Amino acid sequence: MASYEDSVFINCPFDSEYRVIFYALVFAVHDCGYIARCALEIDDSGIVRIQKIEQIIADCRFGIHDICRVEADSRTRLPRFNMPLELGLFLGVKRYGNKRQKAKSCKILDTDKYRFQKFCSDISGQDISAHNGDPEAAIKAVRNWFGKTRRNVLIPSGSKLAERYRKFQNDLPILCQSLKLTVAELTFLDFQNILVEWLRANPW
Repeated sequence: MASYEDSVFINCPFDSEYRVIFYALVFAVHDCGYIARCALEIDDSGIVRIQKIEQIIADCRFGIHDICRVEADSRTRLPRFNMPLELGLFLGVKRYGNKRQKAKSCKILDTDKYRFQKFCSDISGQDISAHNGDPEAAIKAVRNWFGKTRRNVLIPSGSKLAERYRKFQNDLPILCQSLKLTVAELTFLDFQNILVEWLRANPW
């Protein structure tokens, strides 16, 4: 079980196009010594989705929020605002919650560093990092953020984490085959369990 101090809420798109960055974020979180949490970890039709997200946010000291998916959907011609909504929930809990919740910290990501000014200018002043659709850039942004969260804890450079992620990517299909799993069909918990075992077998 993850403790509050080690838990990181990941708020991002879950579509197949974004998956390579999602997996990179989960890898970076775990390789930096934390535990990734997200809405995909619970599949219970008896729980309203927003309540599930609220509980995970409450359980996490840290949050990574990628607000990159704001383009209009080709079918509905409307953008998806789930990510900004969940970022707002996180910031609200940090602002109005109890002492433990006020200690929350978050990293905001986007495709471009200043694009948010056109659709969510109220978060001006936040430290936003751009990944430009590159999973290794996302890894480096997460590492540099975590590198400032705890004193006397040295985390290897982002380029080193990116090297390890490439190795993990190469090993993932082989690991899946041995477990009778398919990479494209992995659930979040499948991926997380495989990652945790890989990190145990490949320590720094």
